Amino acid sequence: MLKSKTFLKKTRAGGVMKIVREHYLRDDIGCGAPGCVACGDAHEGPVLEPQPLDPASSLCPQPHYLLPDTNVLLHQIDVLEDPAIRNVIVLQTVLQEVRNRSAPVYKRIRDVTNNQEKHFYTFTNEHHRETYVEQEQGENANDRNDRAIRVAAKWYNEHLKKMSAENQLQVVFITNDRRNKEKAIEEGIPAFTCEEYVKSLTANPELIDRLACLSEEGSEIESGKVIFSEHLPLSKLQQGIKSGTYLQGTFRASRENYLEATVWVHGDTEENKEIILQGLKNLNRAIHEDIVAVELLPKNQWVAPSSVVLHDEGQNEDDVEKEEERERILKTAVNEKMLKPTGRVVGIIKRNWRPYCGMLSKSDIKESRRHLFTPADKRIPRIRIETRQASTLEGRRIIVAVDGWPRNSRYPNGHFVKNLGEVGDKETETEVLLLEHDVPHQPFSQAVLSFLPKMPWSITEKDMKNREDLRHLCVCSVDPPGCTDIDDALHCRELENGNLEVGVHIADVSHFIRPGNALDQESARRGTTVYLCEKRIDMVPELLSSNLCSLRCNVDRLAFSCIWEMNHNAEILKTRFTKSAINSKASLTYAEAQMRIDSATMNDDITTSLRGLNKLAKILKKRRIEKGALTLSSPEVRFHMDSETHDPIDLQTKELRETNSMVEEFMLLANISVAKKIHEEFSEHALLRKHPAPPPSNYEILVKAAKSKNLEIKTDTAKSLADSLDRADSPSFPYLNTLLRILATRCMMQAVYFCSGMDNDFHHYGLASPIYTHFTSPIRRYADIIVHRLLAVAIGADCTYPELTDKHKLADLCKNLNFRHKMAQYAQRASVAFHTQLFFKSKGIVSEEAYILFVRKNAIVVLIPKYGLEGTVFFEEKDKPKPRLIYDDEIPSLKIEDTVFHIFDKVKVKIVLDSSNLQHQKIRMSLVEPQAMGSQMSRILLRSLVPKAELFEISCLVLFHFYQFSNLHL
Repeated sequence: MLKSKTFLKKTRAGGVMKIVREHYLRDDIGCGAPGCVACGDAHEGPVLEPQPLDPASSLCPQPHYLLPDTNVLLHQIDVLEDPAIRNVIVLQTVLQEVRNRSAPVYKRIRDVTNNQEKHFYTFTNEHHRETYVEQEQGENANDRNDRAIRVAAKWYNEHLKKMSAENQLQVVFITNDRRNKEKAIEEGIPAFTCEEYVKSLTANPELIDRLACLSEEGSEIESGKVIFSEHLPLSKLQQGIKSGTYLQGTFRASRENYLEATVWVHGDTEENKEIILQGLKNLNRAIHEDIVAVELLPKNQWVAPSSVVLHDEGQNEDDVEKEEERERILKTAVNEKMLKPTGRVVGIIKRNWRPYCGMLSKSDIKESRRHLFTPADKRIPRIRIETRQASTLEGRRIIVAVDGWPRNSRYPNGHFVKNLGEVGDKETETEVLLLEHDVPHQPFSQAVLSFLPKMPWSITEKDMKNREDLRHLCVCSVDPPGCTDIDDALHCRELENGNLEVGVHIADVSHFIRPGNALDQESARRGTTVYLCEKRIDMVPELLSSNLCSLRCNVDRLAFSCIWEMNHNAEILKTRFTKSAINSKASLTYAEAQMRIDSATMNDDITTSLRGLNKLAKILKKRRIEKGALTLSSPEVRFHMDSETHDPIDLQTKELRETNSMVEEFMLLANISVAKKIHEEFSEHALLRKHPAPPPSNYEILVKAAKSKNLEIKTDTAKSLADSLDRADSPSFPYLNTLLRILATRCMMQAVYFCSGMDNDFHHYGLASPIYTHFTSPIRRYADIIVHRLLAVAIGADCTYPELTDKHKLADLCKNLNFRHKMAQYAQRASVAFHTQLFFKSKGIVSEEAYILFVRKNAIVVLIPKYGLEGTVFFEEKDKPKPRLIYDDEIPSLKIEDTVFHIFDKVKVKIVLDSSNLQHQKIRMSLVEPQAMGSQMSRILLRSLVPKAELFEISCLVLFHFYQFSNLHL
C-alpha cells in the first residue's frame, strides 16, 4: 500500500518548493513474538521471549512485554539497560524521536537492541498497515506521535490474543506523561508510569535507585530557601544573544577553585573572549561543558582570576552562609590591569551532562536514603542521590547521572547508575579513568572485525599495483623498548652523484582500512590509541596495530614512503612520495641505536645508515631552532614494574638520547613535506595541524618569574622567546633554565587539527613552521589515515571519495579528533597519577628536593624533579589556627609568618601517601627545609603532572609510545 506525504519548503533564495514523499505500508512486518501464527517467519534479528516470566511485577503478574514512550527512553535509559529489564518493544516512532533529540541515548538504545540477551524488539510501526496513523487537522506532531504509540500498543494487545486462547500475554505501556497514560487506560491499554512499574518489581529493589528524578517537586531540600536565580527560557536567551545583551559560550569550571569558572565565548570576536564567573550565584547551576548564556556585569564589578585554591569539602549541603564567607576571600584588592570581563549565568542553552564516576559520601543520619555523591572530577559539583544501597556502595567507585538542579538546592539531584568496583583496585581505577575521559574501550565488534584481512596474509601482485618495491633498502626502525605498534622506519644511503637519499617509511594503514566501512567508522570514532601505564587501548584491532601494519623486522610490509635527495648539509634537492613495500632489517630501541652510532667497531650497513641519519638530524635541528622553533621541557617519568604484582617498584625521570632527537627530526620533516604536498593539491580540503601563538597575557607568569631572578624573557615572537630562554642561565642554579622551559610550556596554547578551507592561519608556533600536518603515525592516529588518503590521491595511487573533499565534514572530523586527542592525554596523565600513588604507597615516607613552580594566595605548587611529580602544598589546615599569609603577585611570592617563598626556590619535602580519603587520595608532605608555620602536615595533591590542561600541551610520557618530543610538535 502506498501513501504520499506532501509539504512545502522554503528555499534559501526565498522561493517555495513543493515536496512529495512516498510512504509504503506493509502487512508482512513481524510483531517479534515467537510462535505467532499471524506473523509467520517475518521476524528479523533478536525477538521477544515466548513466555517472559521476569521481572515479576505486583502490578502486572501475568507474562508481559513492555512498550515505553519516547520520554521514558530518553530519561530512563539507565533503568532499561539494567539486566533485569527484558522483552521491550521499541517502536519506530519512539526511536526516530530519540534519534532527533539525543544522539548518545540513541546509540545506547541501539546497543541494547543489538544485545540478544535483552530481547529488545524494534517494531516498524510507521510502515505497518494496521499501526500507521496520519496527522489529523489541528493535531501537532507530538500529539500525533503519542496517538501512534497508543495505536501500536492497542494493536499489540489485540494481536497477541489471536496467538491462542490460553495465551495471557500482555503489552504494558510505560509513560510518564499523565494525559497520555489516562488516554491509554480509557482505550483499554494497561499503562503505568516508569516509577510505578519499577517499584512493583519486588524482586529487584535496586532498580529504584536507577530511576531518574524528573520532577523537582518533592525533591527540593527541606529549607525551601531559594539560592539561585531562575534560568531564562530559551526563547529569551536567543533574543538576548541576537541583540548582544547576552553572550553564548562554553562553561568551564575550575579544578582549583569550585567557586570560580570561565566561559569561552563562541564566535569570532576577540573582545570578551573569556569571561570570569565568581561565586555560587553567578555560576547559577551551570555544570562543566554546558553551553550557557551569560550577562556581563558592569565594569565596577569586574574581578581578577583568583589565586586562592578552594575545594568543596563541606558535608552540610545547606550551609550557604559558609559559601558566602569563602566567596569574600576571593575578592581582594588587585591591580586594575588584572581585572577581566566578569559575568553571571542567566540561562542554559544546552546541558552537556554525562554519567560521572566517583564515590558515595554516606549521610551521617542513620537510615537516611539521601546521600551526597562526590565525583572524581573536581570540576563537577557534588550530586544528591537517593539509594537504599548506601552500606554496600560505601568504599566503591560508582557511576551517577544528573537529573536536574532545583533553584533551592545547593547541589544537583541525580540517580545511581552502576557499581564499578572497589576503590584502589587497578581494574576499577583504570575503568574509572577511561570512563571519565570518554575513551572508547569496548572490544571491537564482529562487524568491525569482519573487515580485517583473512590470515595467513601476504603481499600479492594486486597489492603491488601503483607501489614501488623497496625491500632491497637497508631500512630500520627506532622505538621505545617493548614497542609492538611500529609506525615508522628510516633509511639513509649515499647516491652515485655523491648526494644522500633519506627515506621515511610509514605503515600503510589506509591500504587495510577502506573509507566508510565499519572498521573505518570505528577508527574515526576512537580517533587515537590511548597509552596507559600497563595497558594500551588500540585505535585499530590488534591484528593491524601489532602485526600486519607494524613495520617489524625481517617481514615484508606495505608502507607509504617520503623520500628526499639531500646534500651533506641536509638541504633538500628533491622530494618524492610513493606507496611502497619494505622489509625492515632491524627493529632497534633508542638505546640500541645510540650504541651502534657510538661504537668504534660497528660499521655494518644499518650502523652506517644510522650515523648518516644522526649527522643530518643535528643539522636539521640546529636550522629549525635558528628559525625560532621552541625547545621546551617537562618532567617525564618511567615506571619499573614488579614482574609478579605489576605494582610500580621504581619511578625515574627518563633519559633522552641523540637517537630520540634523530627520529623526531625526520618525522617533523616528513610531516612538513606532506603538508605542503596535500595543500598544493587540495587547497580547500587538506587536513592540517596548527599551533596558535599564545596571547601576551599567558606569558605574564613566565616573565615575572624570570624577572624575580634578574632575567629577561622576551615573548613578542617565538624566535625571541627561544633566544631569551637560551640566554636564561645561572651558573649557581643550573636547573633554573629547565624550570623556565617547564613554565614556558605551561603558557602554550594547544595544537589542533583543522581543515585548510575553514581557516586562514596555518602557522605552527612551536615548530616555527608555516604549515604542518600528521603523516607519521597512522596506526595510532586517525588524522594520519586521512592525510595518507589525501596524499595517495595527490600522487595518483588511490581514488578519492565524497567525504574526503567535503570541507564541512572534514571540519566536523577535526573537532572529534581534537577532543579524542585531548581526552587521551588526560587519561594518560591520570594513569601516571594513579601509579605514582601506588609507588608511594609501597615506599612509605620519602624525603626529596623540590622547586616551587607557582605561588598562590594560600599555597605553593612544587615540582619534585626526581619523580616528575607536581602538587599543591596548602598552608591552611582545617580546624587549626590560620597562619599570617602575605601574597605578592608582582614578585611573585608568599610570606608565611616570617618565611618568604619565591617561584623557583628550592625546598626539601617529606612525602607520604594519605589514603584516609579514598575518593581523592593525597600525597601528604611536610616541609623539611625551610620550616614554616602551618606546613608541618601540608598536603600535596597529586596532579597527573599538569594544571589547567585547557591552556597547553606538555611533553609525552616515556611510558607511552610517543615520539619523545614536546606535544606541541604533535
